[in-house]
Amino acid sequence: MTRTSKSLAAAILVAVTGAAVAAEFPLPWNAPPEGGRNFTVEDIDNVPDLYGDINDPQLVLFLSGNQYMVVPELVRAFQTAYPKYQRVFVETLPPGVMADQIEQGALIVGNMRVTLKPDIYATGKTRMEQFQRDRKWFSRLTDYARNRLALMTYRDNPSQISGWTDLAAANVSICMPNPKWEGIAENQIIPALRATGGEELVSRVYAQKVEDGTNFLTQIHHRQTPVRIMQGKCAAGAVWYSEAYYHAALTQHPLSVVTIPDAQNRYATFTAGLMHNAPHPEAGEDFLVFLRGPQAQAIYRAYGFLPPP
Repeated sequence: MTRTSKSLAAAILVAVTGAAVAAEFPLPWNAPPEGGRNFTVEDIDNVPDLYGDINDPQLVLFLSGNQYMVVPELVRAFQTAYPKYQRVFVETLPPGVMADQIEQGALIVGNMRVTLKPDIYATGKTRMEQFQRDRKWFSRLTDYARNRLALMTYRDNPSQISGWTDLAAANVSICMPNPKWEGIAENQIIPALRATGGEELVSRVYAQKVEDGTNFLTQIHHRQTPVRIMQGKCAAGAVWYSEAYYHAALTQHPLSVVTIPDAQNRYATFTAGLMHNAPHPEAGEDFLVFLRGPQAQAIYRAYGFLPPP
């Protein structure tokens, strides 16, 4: 069987089973909080990247989206270590979206308008240094984790994706983070593509395949990529390793990880900053201390992150 026929057969298999599989594992992939009436309706009233207490929070965290799987355990551990902070609100949206939210003064989701200001903003070190240089947002910065790239596929990799060049194949539908608001695309994926296959590979993946409809550019890659792969809409997508590991190893989702050799990979350091105008500066300082402590570091390691430099 040729590579093309194998890919076609794999696409048919995933398309047949994908919708049922995705329905079996709906968002948000985290247990909802207790202490109130639960009214979560899939695809209608479901906001998985906003967590916790939106009313009178004692700490507000804007963490880049790749940390969504860490947040529930991380917040519980922080509240145990610092019991005076029991009302915590967290966003795990794309860093560009949260930056726009800070500058425009609000986030609008459906009919909801969130005007909370963050105490802590955290994303990749490169972007954090740019924000500090250009906007002077932070009173203190600290590195707390590292991550690297991986490819996510359907279980057992039926399309036989092995690396970056396979994403450019005409018969392979892919999901890729949008460079407009996803730092992973601009700072890690595109440089990795360029180092592997030059500008031709970058153009094929991020221009030609977008134009012909075989590259779906995500708005929240850590949510959309696994769902679209399970639904049979994409064969593969570039993600952070921690996301692929979470879905393939720590959940029952029918997804697999394709590791990328170091020579073709890109690593990123994640940095947290205490905002100059933090509404709760003491809580923000306490969270930064906790973030570098052994308990938080162990939680990040358990979800596939690497220690900070």
